[in-house]
Amino acid sequence: MTAIVTVRVQHEDFDTAAEIAALSHGRTDIGAVVSFSGLCRGNDHDTPIAALTLEHYPGMAEAEIMRHAEEAMARWPLQGLTVIHRHGRIKPGENIVLVVTASSHRQAAFEAAEFLMDYLKTNAPFWKREETADGGSWVEAKSHDDAATARWTS
Repeated sequence: MTAIVTVRVQHEDFDTAAEIAALSHGRTDIGAVVSFSGLCRGNDHDTPIAALTLEHYPGMAEAEIMRHAEEAMARWPLQGLTVIHRHGRIKPGENIVLVVTASSHRQAAFEAAEFLMDYLKTNAPFWKREETADGGSWVEAKSHDDAATARWTS
């Protein structure tokens, strides 16, 4: 069967269950589906967050995510994957990102999903601005996220 790779950057919300079903429907070669859903938090270290605004470079963001999706497909025996990343103003509790990986066995699906999320967290061309009662501020990169990504280069 043909591997299915879907990458979307969109303003609209997504339905996690529908995306998993779309990737795995009718596929008897899939034995494991791993999904990660990233949601907007309502606070960061006890500071209430009213919303996140995610900006991106249209065209470049999709191409960069696809490049890493193709790398995941080459590194692990996957039957398919889906990456959806939202942009725009996102309120607490709303979806931000979805990564779904499908493989014959769980280890490949887990590792590929982790690889993709580590990349998205550190290198995807998105910029986040948190809205708080004090105004807003751009979210800085975190060293522990960089360390998580670095493990995939060794």
